[in-house]
Amino acid sequence: MKDPIVEEVRKHRMEHTQKFQGNLSTICADLRHVQIASGHKIVRLAPRKLERPRKHVKAGN
Repeated sequence: MKDPIVEEVRKHRMEHTQKFQGNLSTICADLRHVQIASGHKIVRLAPRKLERPRKHVKAGN
């Protein structure tokens, strides 16, 4: 089953990639420009250290 929203996002992503010949640095620079031009507040959160998953112990052992 194909989700039309996912297909649309993939289509736009491919168009954007082709526009910049797949150059990731240029794509990121363009996305930053679009983000700044949007006028929305940009929030940068500090990175958090992830906790290690706890090992599961079977009952009765």
